[in-house]
Amino acid sequence: MIFDPELVSEPDCKLGEFSWWRNQGRLLGSAGGRGTVYFVESGESQWALRHYRRGGLVGRWIDDHFIWLGEDRTRSFHEWRLLAKLRNLGLPVPQPVAAISRRHGLSYTADLLTKKIIGAEPLSKWLSAGEVDKSQWATIGRCIHRFHDAGSFHADLTGHNILLDKNADMHLLDFDRGEIRADGAWKKSNLKRLHRSLKKISIQDEKINVSEADWQSLMDAYRG
Repeated sequence: MIFDPELVSEPDCKLGEFSWWRNQGRLLGSAGGRGTVYFVESGESQWALRHYRRGGLVGRWIDDHFIWLGEDRTRSFHEWRLLAKLRNLGLPVPQPVAAISRRHGLSYTADLLTKKIIGAEPLSKWLSAGEVDKSQWATIGRCIHRFHDAGSFHADLTGHNILLDKNADMHLLDFDRGEIRADGAWKKSNLKRLHRSLKKISIQDEKINVSEADWQSLMDAYRG
């Protein structure tokens, strides 16, 4: 376990167990589908607890176990340290609280605790409510440029991992498998991934219509 001593006064791996928070009566709710995030109460703070699960074809057979290559190479430790680095660069990401990994022979399971960003909702939810205008698309474009300018690669840049708060400020979630990279073609691929995600969201929810003009507003701000 690694943790922020200013946020965790009594470090214990049970902090990564959903059942422990539920039994304590400190479970506040959840969000997401397969990759469910649980919101828990810790003193005056609210934290987000995520259990790492496999996706894709492999995930159908192996739900949440990963190959053990040493604790420093576990996904939770890697993401915790990356979030800390990005925050030190002044980028809007969740504050890392604790990363936990549990070895099971040749495999391990992992959990991550971050501070919940109060008052922020996924871009997909804002889109469904019809509350994203040209200025907000520009905000997203400028913010993504800041991440890219810092070399921050996001492995799953989608409309579900972008949060907007009530002040229309952007935050970026879920840096699992993310990393700091040198300049390269990955930036263009990142943007294409987001574009595909927005098109998919528009198909899945009839209340959402992300137009090419919306995307152009984002890209103009990104380039500007």
